[in-house]
Amino acid sequence: MFRIAILILSAALVSAAASADTGFHPLTLSEPPTRPLEVVVWYPTEQTGPSEEVGGNIAFVGTPVHRDAVPASGRHPVLLLSHGYGGNWRNLNWLAQAMVGQGYIVAAVDHPGTTTRNKQPAQAQALWSRPQDMVRMLDALIASPLLADRIDETRIAAAGHSLGGWTVMSLAGGQFSTARFITDCRQHSALGGCKLTRTLGIDRPEAAERFAASQHDARIKAVISLDLGLARGFTPQSLAGINVPVLIMSAGADSDDVPAALESGYLTENLPAGLTRSVSVTGATHFSFMQLCKPGAAALIEAEAPGEGVVCRDGGDISRATIHQRLVAETGAFLNQALHYQAPRGDTPLGSSR
Repeated sequence: MFRIAILILSAALVSAAASADTGFHPLTLSEPPTRPLEVVVWYPTEQTGPSEEVGGNIAFVGTPVHRDAVPASGRHPVLLLSHGYGGNWRNLNWLAQAMVGQGYIVAAVDHPGTTTRNKQPAQAQALWSRPQDMVRMLDALIASPLLADRIDETRIAAAGHSLGGWTVMSLAGGQFSTARFITDCRQHSALGGCKLTRTLGIDRPEAAERFAASQHDARIKAVISLDLGLARGFTPQSLAGINVPVLIMSAGADSDDVPAALESGYLTENLPAGLTRSVSVTGATHFSFMQLCKPGAAALIEAEAPGEGVVCRDGGDISRATIHQRLVAETGAFLNQALHYQAPRGDTPLGSSR
């Protein structure tokens, strides 16, 4: 029944519309001082007029926002975002902008040790801290003087790309076993996650003890995995016990690093069928879930960092903008159904910005 409802809503949302501009608020969480967090929040606002672009640079497209604008009235559902290994909060800005248009407050965090600007080994090897980063971010939102009375605490979801997908599955109740992961990597050594075993400290004795504690946060009512990695370390028993709706979206043009059959497919096989929707996104590579690239960005990045231009390459003849349109439709339909939420309708096409 859940799958049927999602399909109906997905079709309906193709013609849905946004009704608000986007407010933007950055904040730093300084406690504990050993792991400060940089957080940004996008939210609906009724403020109009000139906007500024955030999250863009010479290679990537940003989003137009009104910094520190007054939030739109009413209470809004929340979507928490987690980036992949080596990424940052900007990577899912396109999704944040689109979901604000549907009435959501969206927050993203830079995970210390695994983000673009901070790859300190000691922090990268505290992989178990990633879900905790998300919990700290949610706590800060709920306590925020700007947004506290605008948050609907009964409608909170989380989405993540790549290692971010792993992060949100942990919040949903996935129990990661270092022993299981290391054993599985002996058979699947080509997986990108397996190549990061030492970098992420998964082989350290401390990690097994840390991961023995559940990272589940019952406030999270739905999760979305965007072409995740490290999935095979989750125990089948813990995945079978997850009791919130899960949307799994994988790259149709996948890679040896993150093959859909072994990573996203593993989730699909072990999660409760009645709560799970799986989508293979035609034309998407692993990096198609990141922000839009500007013309010539692939060559520019390649010249600066050989081999990295791949982040701007998609599969087949489908543009990243078109891929994002499908991702937004699937995400909106899934979340609105899972959170029992009716998105507002207006005169701005879904996924666009004023």
